[in-house]
Amino acid sequence: MKIFCCSFLLVLLAHGLYAQPSAVGKTKTDKKLTAMLEKALAGFHGNAGVYVRNLKTNQTAAIHADSIFPTASMIKVPIMCGLFNKISKGEIKFDQELVYRDSLKYDNGIVGSFRDSTRIPLPKVVHLMISLSDNTGSLWLQAMAGGGATINQWLDANGFANIRVNSRTPGRKDGQAKYGWGQTTPKEMAELVAMIRNGKAINAAASERMYRYLGMQFWDGEALSQIPPHIKTAAKSGAVNQARSEVLVVHAPHGDYVFCVSTKNQQDETWQQNNEGYTLIRKVSEIIWNHFEPKSKWKPLPDSGKWWF
Repeated sequence: MKIFCCSFLLVLLAHGLYAQPSAVGKTKTDKKLTAMLEKALAGFHGNAGVYVRNLKTNQTAAIHADSIFPTASMIKVPIMCGLFNKISKGEIKFDQELVYRDSLKYDNGIVGSFRDSTRIPLPKVVHLMISLSDNTGSLWLQAMAGGGATINQWLDANGFANIRVNSRTPGRKDGQAKYGWGQTTPKEMAELVAMIRNGKAINAAASERMYRYLGMQFWDGEALSQIPPHIKTAAKSGAVNQARSEVLVVHAPHGDYVFCVSTKNQQDETWQQNNEGYTLIRKVSEIIWNHFEPKSKWKPLPDSGKWWF
């Protein structure tokens, strides 16, 4: 029986059907950072989780990092991976022109505001999905990627057991009722973005193109607002009434790091800058930046908050 199991595992490895996310390797807990983050999360009116990994030293900090949270719009990262997997197989042409139909409309975002028969290149829809978090465009691309079930198969094959697309996905009705469009743990979402950053998602060329998309963010008022604007970042945020989240890679001077913050069951459901979830994400980002870059003198400008949108 043991021989059979080992042989079966070797077959899976040979065909790429059993993988570990991002080949993280041996990590070591950063006790100081963990303590600061635990203090920041204490007293939050809801549930919150954080996962951080320094990609240079492999030091980590994790608080409820393996708990499942709603992705909200962070689910658009695995949707993008599913789409690029199709492109890499030659099943979809990256430079093709798409034709929008009124039947695709989900909301009044940019794509949902198109007139029927509007033509738009596929790369622009991907940009709208990642940068502006356009929902109609994202659902369009989810379908093109083969639907949630196909995307979930790719996630499972690459070692992501907890990230799942729920919406419009057979067998995921209970998950959608509990978590919405998608679900993840902070650790898995962070490691998915780290996999893209390291050129290991699908292939190096696909990873590079996806990473460039993640580096063009319109929604930069939370975690990104606590990073100096001259520092390269790649990110995706998400928000629904009772949950706020953000995942990002920061190319810090002393070493890149990745982190994900997620909340759920928030008592504060407001959509203002001082929402407790938004405030927590900014605080966590500030703590991590100052921890890894203690000599940095940069601080957000006193009136920078007036540009929040």
